[in-house]
Amino acid sequence: MLWSDPRDEPSPEARRMQRKLHRAGHVLAVLALLIAVLLMV
Repeated sequence: MLWSDPRDEPSPEARRMQRKLHRAGHVLAVLALLIAVLLMV
């Protein structure tokens, strides 16, 4: 690889989307946990 080659970094938009998906995954995990607890009661 040459020093002038572009880096293999995601674009700012792709990085923003990854963060959103990561956050959505946490929210979905918490919701699933809450639903499981409510169904047990």
